[in-house]
Amino acid sequence: MSFASMLSRLVASKVRFVVVGGLAAAAHGSSRVTNDLDICYDALDSRNVEALAKVLGRWHAYPRGVEEGLPFIMDQRTLRGAPILTLTTSEGDIDVMDRIAGIGDYAEVRKHSEKIAALGVNFRVLDLPSLIKAKRAAGRPRDFEHLPELEALLALRNKA
Repeated sequence: MSFASMLSRLVASKVRFVVVGGLAAAAHGSSRVTNDLDICYDALDSRNVEALAKVLGRWHAYPRGVEEGLPFIMDQRTLRGAPILTLTTSEGDIDVMDRIAGIGDYAEVRKHSEKIAALGVNFRVLDLPSLIKAKRAAGRPRDFEHLPELEALLALRNKA
C-alpha cells in the first residue's frame, strides 16, 4: 500500500476530495499509524463522482469485509447509493465518504481544510480543530482514544 501513489492518482484524475481520519491526523503530527486512506469527496458534482468511480474501478475496489466473488460494480450509482464505502483495492484500503459527522458535506469539509504538500503530493486535509470535532461526533471508542493526543497537538499549536 502506498498513500503517495493513491493520493497522486486521485489528484492526477482531478478528483475533488479532502483527506480525513488517520492520515489527516498524521499530517497534524499524530503518532498513530493508519492502514487506510479516508477521504470525503464532492458527491454533488457528477463529473467528480464519475472521476472517483473510474479511479476506484481501475484499482479493483471491493467492499472490505465482504466475501470475495460476489457481484460488485464500482460506478457512480454505487457511490451515490452509499454515503460511506469501506473498500479494499489493489493500491490499498480506502474509505470514501460524502459527508463527515460533526462537519457536514464536502463543501463544509473543504471550508475546514488546509492544503498541504506531503508524500510528494499537494492535497487538502481536514484542519485539526475540525478533525477533533469529527472524531467526537463519530463516537467510536477508537476515536475517543485518539482525542487526548489530538487535543494536545492543538494546544501546542495554539501556544506557538
